[in-house]
Amino acid sequence: MAQEQADRLDIPKHLQYSEDHVWVDDSVEPAVIGITEYAAERMGDIVFVDLPQVDTHIEAGDELVQLESAKAVEPVISPVAGTVKYVNREAEDDAAIINDDPYGEGWLVKIELDDDMPELLSAEEYAAIITK
Repeated sequence: MAQEQADRLDIPKHLQYSEDHVWVDDSVEPAVIGITEYAAERMGDIVFVDLPQVDTHIEAGDELVQLESAKAVEPVISPVAGTVKYVNREAEDDAAIINDDPYGEGWLVKIELDDDMPELLSAEEYAAIITK
């Protein structure tokens, strides 16, 4: 069943992923961060997002955002270090866009990365993790 779920999920190849189901698009400046479709589906309908303040410095492994759904309150752990430059106010106003479009309008933050980029997973490596 996990394989079937992974096969139908969108896992864009141009993004990098963490084992915590967070995606990073570092092909743009500042880098964009959000949660994967897999994470959004596991949470259920997201009803609230608590975003960091702009200019907050985040270390890899820090809680970046907190998401709340009817099922749970979940922290989003940053896979990268850097300074938050933008937060998605639209997601703050209507958290459902995170479920509806996790790789587009449902992005969470844009972050100016520090020099040291941690090891992230390719789309193929991430798909292998969620099918275990």
